[in-house]
Amino acid sequence: MKGKMAHNRLSSIPVYRKSLELCSMSRAIASYVSFNKDLLKLYKSQSLRDIMADAILTDAILIPQQIAKAEYSRSRSERLKSATFINIMIRNINSYCRGLEHDGVREKEYLNLLRNEVKSFRKSFKEWRKSIINSPL
Repeated sequence: MKGKMAHNRLSSIPVYRKSLELCSMSRAIASYVSFNKDLLKLYKSQSLRDIMADAILTDAILIPQQIAKAEYSRSRSERLKSATFINIMIRNINSYCRGLEHDGVREKEYLNLLRNEVKSFRKSFKEWRKSIINSPL
């Protein structure tokens, strides 16, 4: 029962919901741009495009995990570490989008959709970061 209650608590947090939307969008984009359609095997690919698609997916999956970790942590320094880590992953995803463009992905509108999702997530993230940093433990 604890797991279900924990999930319900997380799903009530706007930044967590936005992170799941970012995951979903990242999965769709990675699937679209990669040459290898088996997303679980992208990391084995020698293709730069597949490697970048895998990196987007990995970072997007780690973000909600870090939000959960921060939400359940009683340590301010752990919360700050998670927030810093998320910030790095956001920057990475944007960099991978640029890398995919340089690698020849023609459908830039799909990459722009992902960038817009990142931008939307970042707004929510900034509010959340303030709240976890300033909240009493």
